Amino acid sequence: MGITQTGKGAIRKQVQLPLSVAFRISLLNIRVRFLRSLITAAGVMLGIALFTAVRTANLYAPPVDPSDPVAMETATRQAWLVVMSLVLSAVGITNSMLMAVAERFREIGTMKCLGALDSFIVKLFFIEAGLMGIVASLVGFLVGWGLVTLINLFRLGASIFGAVSPLAWLVLVGQALGIGVVLTIIATILPAYRAAKMPPAAALRVEV
Repeated sequence: MGITQTGKGAIRKQVQLPLSVAFRISLLNIRVRFLRSLITAAGVMLGIALFTAVRTANLYAPPVDPSDPVAMETATRQAWLVVMSLVLSAVGITNSMLMAVAERFREIGTMKCLGALDSFIVKLFFIEAGLMGIVASLVGFLVGWGLVTLINLFRLGASIFGAVSPLAWLVLVGQALGIGVVLTIIATILPAYRAAKMPPAAALRVEV
């Protein structure tokens, strides 16, 4: 527990709450604002689904010949498409989280007036982002992998299941999860910082 000097000589006690409390509050916020969380997660899911679809198609396809300009151009276009979709996902997540901060002015102000540290507020948003990133990335992986696998199953038959090693699939799952979670957390930095630096008294006066 710390003590912070505020304006006009007032002193406000700050309380260091455990991570488990932040986790429980984050889960509650996701449930209470499920629609907002769903919108945020949808952006991640679509970006990861496209990434997974492209990577899955590449795993099923023969290796790209570096000397083939058409194949290399196609691969480059696919890479740019994935990058742009992930960037757009990050922008959408940031916008959604900023709106979430605006909706929670009073809640954040109340917690800070009760002594919550700025770091605790940041933890709340990062935990929410991490949880949404994990779930959305897994769903996005399943969607992207499922669609491409289904298409190739109709085209090539059941032989596709032995064409790719289990290790390659595990690596792809790890990539999808890593990119989704990191992307979500990076996109949450600005909203989390804004929420943490919000003056408690001013937040309580805001009409939401």
